Amino acid sequence: MFGKNNYEIFKTPIPKDDPLNWTDSKTYKDRLKSARKKTGLECGMMVVSGSINNIKITAVASDFDFLGASMAAAEGEAFLYGIQHAIENKNPFICFSSGGGMRMMESLISLSQMTRTTLAINELKKNNLPYLVCILDPCAGGITASYAMLGDIHLAEPGALLAFAGARVIQGTVKEELPEGFQRVEKNPAFVDLIVERKNLAEKIGTLLSILLKKNSVINSEENETSENSQSLTKAAS
Repeated sequence: MFGKNNYEIFKTPIPKDDPLNWTDSKTYKDRLKSARKKTGLECGMMVVSGSINNIKITAVASDFDFLGASMAAAEGEAFLYGIQHAIENKNPFICFSSGGGMRMMESLISLSQMTRTTLAINELKKNNLPYLVCILDPCAGGITASYAMLGDIHLAEPGALLAFAGARVIQGTVKEELPEGFQRVEKNPAFVDLIVERKNLAEKIGTLLSILLKKNSVINSEENETSENSQSLTKAAS
């Protein structure tokens, strides 16, 4: 996305592991230990800063290999850290979103991240900073029900699954066979603005940010022309 060695990764706050002392077939602490060893990450969400088209941006990205990119307190802290960094540095904020939803090993602590991320996004928008979301495969549950669907513009990779409830749950509820490709972004065009191949994401995001931040040369020239015409009309009226 940013190019080799053209970005900075931030270390974000990590709350206490396993606040509820959760155990099922394994302890939650053991699951976290395995996920950290597998991914090299402390939590399932990474915060980075970099440049696209010479525009400084702050971004977060979820790693599905970290417990299905589910959201818990640590991921919520990472998201809020990213938003704060974007506001302080007047950066657009981009969220590369994937995951199966909230992490139930943290129960209501996990569910509260839906509210926390939503409030953080509202603060970003109060500061007139763009919020772009790129949907990766899969994106579901409370993630879809909160920060993944609050962007100014939504992009998606081809074939990405975008849903709240799983297909099996829906099929069991309606007692009908679901159509092929059900819940894929191509079948739900109202949920996203653009479907973009990963190799083209940087170029497309750069173009969109240039427009949103009025850094596009065509827009600037049109604005200048409009301004000059307005001044001419004002002089003529005088």
